[in-house]
Amino acid sequence: MRAGFLIKKKGNWTITPEGEEALKLGAEKLRDEAWQRYKAWYRGKEQPTDEKPVAQPEEENDPAKETMIELETLEERAANGIREYLKSKNPYEFQDLVASLLKAMGYYIQSVAPRGKDGGIDIVAYTDPLGAKTPRIKVQVKHKPETATGAADVRALLGILKAGDIALFVTSGTYSTDAKHAATSGDKFIRLIDGDEFIEMWQEYYDKMSDEDKNMLPLKRIAFLGNNE
Repeated sequence: MRAGFLIKKKGNWTITPEGEEALKLGAEKLRDEAWQRYKAWYRGKEQPTDEKPVAQPEEENDPAKETMIELETLEERAANGIREYLKSKNPYEFQDLVASLLKAMGYYIQSVAPRGKDGGIDIVAYTDPLGAKTPRIKVQVKHKPETATGAADVRALLGILKAGDIALFVTSGTYSTDAKHAATSGDKFIRLIDGDEFIEMWQEYYDKMSDEDKNMLPLKRIAFLGNNE
């Protein structure tokens, strides 16, 4: 992480573009490169690239740093708890969660698909109460928390868009690399939201929800002493 090869957010590890490139070096060179970058971060200056690894310096006890580590641990546990709660929901309950989030964001929900075939559209939302203004937002919802949505599903949604439409694809899982490419390679707009981003957005707009909507995925906020960093 200190080398810039990985980032951790809400308990999830994601490889960075630098990390992708570092993988091409092979195991030993990757290790050496990561170590050099770590030392540069730790000492606050660049290290010679040919310097061999030395024993990792021990960091002095830092109460502020220890507090931040504890907070990160608590945030990770909280995020995992929310993920498990989402997994327990059925597809229609997750669909209702997405509709509630859109309402909290200021959109007007024209329709939410009932149980059964939906023609590829689960939610239709407008930017104004009457739906007279464009764009119209057509939403596809997939409740597959353990699955990566593929490109075929993304292309299918793009294929049913009409003039004045934009698409929103929300999954409780993740997206494949091909799916992300399909969403950005065409001339139609589609926004992908995965499970982790959905949780972040739910937290962000939670205070703007009705009590009924909050109860669908209730949160408890706890204040901790922080800093300005």
